[in-house]
Amino acid sequence: MTVSHNLLVDAHEDLAYNMRTFGRDYTRSVAETRRYETNTDIPAFNGQTLLGWDAYQQGRVAVVFSTLFAGPVRHKGGEWDTQTYETFDEAHALYKAQIEAYHRLVDDHPDKYRLIYTRSDLDAVLADWRKPLPEETEETGPVGHTVGMVVLMENAEGVRAVSELEEWWSLGVRMIGPAWTGTRYCGGTKEPGPLTKDGYALLEAMAELGFALDLSHMDERAALQALDTFPGHMIASHANAKALLEDQTSNRQLPDAVIEGLVGRGGVIGLVPFNIFLKSGWKRGDERELVPLQTYVNHIDYVCQIAGDAKHAAIGTDFDGGFGLDCVPLEIGTIADMHKIVPLLVEKGYSDADVSAILGQNWLRILQETLPEH
Repeated sequence: MTVSHNLLVDAHEDLAYNMRTFGRDYTRSVAETRRYETNTDIPAFNGQTLLGWDAYQQGRVAVVFSTLFAGPVRHKGGEWDTQTYETFDEAHALYKAQIEAYHRLVDDHPDKYRLIYTRSDLDAVLADWRKPLPEETEETGPVGHTVGMVVLMENAEGVRAVSELEEWWSLGVRMIGPAWTGTRYCGGTKEPGPLTKDGYALLEAMAELGFALDLSHMDERAALQALDTFPGHMIASHANAKALLEDQTSNRQLPDAVIEGLVGRGGVIGLVPFNIFLKSGWKRGDERELVPLQTYVNHIDYVCQIAGDAKHAAIGTDFDGGFGLDCVPLEIGTIADMHKIVPLLVEKGYSDADVSAILGQNWLRILQETLPEH
């Protein structure tokens, strides 16, 4: 497999959800996890994993936005789906357990993972990726670079009151998306609606503390209201262009007005290589060949054409977030294969600098702008 020299930053991976639900161990290789889960029901529930320690190294994945995610019990997937809540207290407890799982991961494997709280932490991770690796020996076992983890809260119902935001900040959360489905803060996927009074209060408090706002999953009305009122940095960690999915009636993807608003605010959009989000009519069980990787590149290009440059499109895979190997373009076997978009972008006329921006530099710019210095 040929991998470009560019660092990759992935703005959305549901690691804690998988760690807590299925016991997935992201210090393992992709092959090890798939082999371990072969005779289980896990692939039926969440697909075969696309993530693993070896794939991060092969794909030069320097930073991942690692989510805290739980869903309301009304959308519970089955008895296996342990990360669901009925009350805000239950959501809070689930998110606390998930962030504790991240802290245990980095405490137990400081050579593999590091939480990013500050620009200094980010600089240390990037410096590690610039160093040559020591030679692997029987004593050392597999060697690699440290993967940085920026914690992103997806669905803010783990925040029972805005007064709790300071605690979440101290625990390492740096980005918050108020919605998944509809929440008490705003409308969301399949449950439309504007920002509520609580939603405006949440955004105001987030801005005061320095959190970035993730518009992913927010209903268009709520997203446009946020664009008008939120003074801080804004992103869409994982969403595609609604205009390229004309037959889909879902409010999950980004309409042009939201893309234009994010571009105008200097935001970045992470595009998702999930076949249902790439091609209207594709459904689970369909052939992967029906959605070539070029279709994914078309979504990246669409954002760049609206922006007039390559400074606002990036990667936000949503990997291991309810789908796996059978639901991504055939060219993708693991996260490392995201580099296969490079020749496709070059064919479209993108320069080396543009490609580097899309793969990781755009997200690194956002982090440099949003993270505190120390």
